[in-house]
Amino acid sequence: MKNLLLRGLPALALSALPLLATATPASADGPSAAVTLPAASETASLFEGIDRIPAAAESRDGYVRTAFKHWNAGAIADDGCNTRAEVILQEAVEYPEVAPGCKLTGGRWFSPYDDTWVTAASALDVDHLVPLAESWDSGASAWTAKRRETYANDLATPTSLIAVTAKSNRAKADKDPAEWLPPTATYHCTYITGWVETKLRWSLTADDREREALLGLAEDCPGATVTYETVPFDTAK
Repeated sequence: MKNLLLRGLPALALSALPLLATATPASADGPSAAVTLPAASETASLFEGIDRIPAAAESRDGYVRTAFKHWNAGAIADDGCNTRAEVILQEAVEYPEVAPGCKLTGGRWFSPYDDTWVTAASALDVDHLVPLAESWDSGASAWTAKRRETYANDLATPTSLIAVTAKSNRAKADKDPAEWLPPTATYHCTYITGWVETKLRWSLTADDREREALLGLAEDCPGATVTYETVPFDTAK
């Protein structure tokens, strides 16, 4: 089986396009068509990133998990592995054997939430760093079904989805950083940085309690930065 594409690769490929694309010179017949380039990624301090998240009250009215189609066929449609399996394969420290039907045998993984080594893919969950229910509360309730599917299967950045122990993922459930943090304290800065990047990437909001928690946690992360590329609404309909 071919090695899977790294989740950051699509974003990297897009970010390289402005270096390669040039405007077509105007001809005698008139100006050339405009060239549309993808948005460049942005970098800010963690504190500035938190400030960039719009403030809004949360509402879970109407939420059902099935509003987010997952898992879909993933980045490689014909490899037999869905998005969940592709994340698990990409994060393997020791690569497992992959049988037909994407059945995984062997392999080794590290779960940063709880500082735990895992030797069976079946013991892993793939966590949406910003949970589906939290995204619904923060703006996804107004999205199209296609944009929600894109969010739920976001392989274009390594911060959206992460393979962790089932135990830690289920302890987290749909909680935000005001309610839950990974048991491994040394991972907190990485966790909240990824949280902020995901909220900014998908133009999600934060309520006052969440914002206060993020600002308090950021005090212990001097020099931390966030880097993100906003997903335009017209490209994830």
